[in-house]
Amino acid sequence: MTIKQLSIFIENKGGTLIQVLELLSQAGIQIIASTVADTMDYGIYRVLCDKPTDAYLLLREHGINVQLADVMALSIDDQPGMAAHAVRQLSDASVSILYMYSFLWKGKGVLVMRTEPAERAKEIVLINKIQFLTEKDF
Repeated sequence: MTIKQLSIFIENKGGTLIQVLELLSQAGIQIIASTVADTMDYGIYRVLCDKPTDAYLLLREHGINVQLADVMALSIDDQPGMAAHAVRQLSDASVSILYMYSFLWKGKGVLVMRTEPAERAKEIVLINKIQFLTEKDF
């Protein structure tokens, strides 16, 4: 019901993002989706990839501050209002979304999110018959 996501902490200075991208590329690791959130001094580069554990170990070996976290990935129809519907189900159940990003994958919308409380979020998704994606789906 969850997938692994890399959270990579990178300084806000030239060359740091390309270093991460080139390391992953050289190792043959495919990025599926990513997003960057920044602050004044650093950015958090969140990445879904085809080999998250390998990517985690590789980046750690190169001294890059990275964490591996469980997140939910939900598959929704690629139609207006479907993201709102999924988020409404969680909101109505008093589940907080700590962060979320989305992308299209094989004709479907994908919502990636970290929620609190996570177990309650999983229950709500199951009750509402929203499809979870697993790492095998990528």
